[in-house]
Order: sequence, then C-alpha cells, then structure tokens
Amino acid sequence: MSGKDEAILQVRGLTKHFNIAHGVFAKPQMLRAVDDANFSVNRGETLGIVGESGSGKSTLGRMLLNLIEPTSGSASFDGIELFPMNPSKEAMLRRKMQMVFQDPYASLNPRLKIGEAIAEPIRANGVLSGRARIGERVAELLDLVGLPPEAAHSYPHEFSGGQRQRVGIARALGVSPEFIVCDEVVSALDVSIQAQILNLFAELKERLGLTYIFISHDFSVIKHVSDDIMVMYLGEIVEIAPAEKLFDDPAHPYTRALISAIPEPDVDVVTEKILLEGDIPSAVSPPSGCRFSSRCYMARGECASIHPALEACGEGHFVRCPYSRY
Repeated sequence: MSGKDEAILQVRGLTKHFNIAHGVFAKPQMLRAVDDANFSVNRGETLGIVGESGSGKSTLGRMLLNLIEPTSGSASFDGIELFPMNPSKEAMLRRKMQMVFQDPYASLNPRLKIGEAIAEPIRANGVLSGRARIGERVAELLDLVGLPPEAAHSYPHEFSGGQRQRVGIARALGVSPEFIVCDEVVSALDVSIQAQILNLFAELKERLGLTYIFISHDFSVIKHVSDDIMVMYLGEIVEIAPAEKLFDDPAHPYTRALISAIPEPDVDVVTEKILLEGDIPSAVSPPSGCRFSSRCYMARGECASIHPALEACGEGHFVRCPYSRY
C-alpha cells in the first residue's frame, strides 16, 4: 500500500483508567476515561474525533503522544510500537509526532520571545545546531504560518489568540513531523479566526503531506477538516465513518443528535432537532449495558443490560448500536 491507502497509525484496544480519591480516607474509585479504542489513520489524511466533554477524546490523543501512559492496549506508528516507551524510541517519535494544544498562551513560556519558543524544540531534538541556522529555520516557520519574521523578537502577550496559535503550530512544525494531534485548537478563538486557522491547517496538510488527528467538541469544525470521523461517548467509540458518509447517513443515535444540533446556514431550511435528555453520566459509574442508553431516544428495555459491540454497517462504517437501522 502507499499514499492515502497506507495506515500510518494503528490503535488496538487502547484503554485508560484513572484511580481517583475524593479525600485522604476515601476509597479510590476507577474513572474509565477510554475503553477499548480500535481504529487506524491513513497517511496524509485527517481523522476527526468528536464528542461532548468527558467523552475521552483528549485522553486518547495524549496517550498516543505518550503524555499519558495507557492502562492496556497497543498502538503503532509507521510500524513502530508506541508502548512500552523507552528513551531512544521516545526521542525518535518526538520528531515524527507532535501536538498542538487548545490554549496557545498556556503552551508558550511567557518569558521567552517567540523566536526562542520556536527554536527550543529544534535545538532540544537535535534538528539543527548553530544560532544562524536555527534563526533561518525560525524565520521559515514564521512565514509558513503567516507571521512576519520580526515576530521572532516579540513576547507571547503581544499577540492575539489567533497569532499565538500560529506560533504554536510553527513550534510543532519545527521538528518536521509527519503526524500532528490537534486538541481543541480553535475552541478558544473567535469564529472568524477559527476559519483562518482551519484553512492554515488544510494548507499545511497539502504542502507538507501531514497526517492529523483533529479533536473537537464542535461538529461543524470536525466536518470542515476531516476525511474520516470518529464519534466518542463516555470513553467509547460509538461510530466511525468517512466524513461524507457520516453526515449523509449517520447510524448511531448520538451521532444523529450531534449533527442535528449543527446550525443550518440556510434560514429557509428547517431540520428536526434531536434534544439529548440530561447530562453525560459519570465515567466513574457509567450506565450498565449501552452507555448511551440513559439519554437515547431510541432506547429499548434490553439496552440497559446488553453492551453492544462496534460492528460494521457499511464500507468503512462502524457503529455501536444494534438498532441503528430501525
């Protein structure tokens, strides 16, 4: 296989449970952040991961970058097993896999000038050495993300949120990665600025041949950037499909509800809204059976006791609901 038919990332049964305690003498409880995630990402494509807060999507992304150690399961990147990690493997993968975070200000050291912040990972990962060569590379990266070279001499607080996110992107690109996890990268930005940043990601993808995982709670954002979409609910994958297929024919009732909530740009088009009852349950004590059953408008009696598997319902289309076609 080659090009966009080649899976650069393969994830098998990846799981993360946290032991939490609410007091010194309290009995620890298990929070099931991610359960048995199985999926792949093709080279040069974007997998969008969407779901409400608490669905496990950010935890999943951080496990892939070794920022959180998984409880169980495995994953491989370009044929390299990610777990267990060792220092030599981590150093190699740091140059191949990067992350852009939600808060561009928090991810930058306020005491470092922009040029120094971008140069830091270049120097730390041994990509280049020498002040002049690194300075040239910083200027190239600033230009790549649409910032002037003189920005290198300014501090983060002198920039807007959109500009700081461009700096965060330049910093991630400094080691010439192949794969980037983008975690809620436009959620803190104004809508007009969001579009600019999303267009920048699209341009960089084509220009540099990048592969993305794009994490967001906003289905409109995910629709704009994704080749394939994975929907998560309470730590589980409930649906995976090519983006066009997912929007034309969503299978899981949770997916249908999320899509129905997307504002319709044409005021003359009236679409039925599916309102979800209640809040997402606690990941410490998720519902028995189907985890979505307590909020599902299609739920049947057996849904509270039978835990459905993620099964194929079409080419490249998988759903965790046996009644999704009724």
